[in-house]
Amino acid sequence: MTLLDSIKETFGSSTEPRQLSHAEMSAARLPLAYRDTCAHLLVPLNKCRYDTFYMPWKCEDERHSYEKCQYVEFKKRVAKMEELRAANGGRSGLN
Repeated sequence: MTLLDSIKETFGSSTEPRQLSHAEMSAARLPLAYRDTCAHLLVPLNKCRYDTFYMPWKCEDERHSYEKCQYVEFKKRVAKMEELRAANGGRSGLN
């Protein structure tokens, strides 16, 4: 086993995001609206914000990572909706 393999085993692979369990989200006191697939990035962001008194120029890396995760998830939802519309003959399914 190489050093990289042992690091990935210990901390998880960076290609697959770590999902928080409901218990971990509750312990982090995340509001229900924010308990999504990007919650694993929101917890350290909120901790950083709390530790730095919500200074806007602090925690930029954490905020960027969280916002990028939110954007990627949005793009996945849009692609899924487009796929459903194409399969439905262009109809939204609401009418």
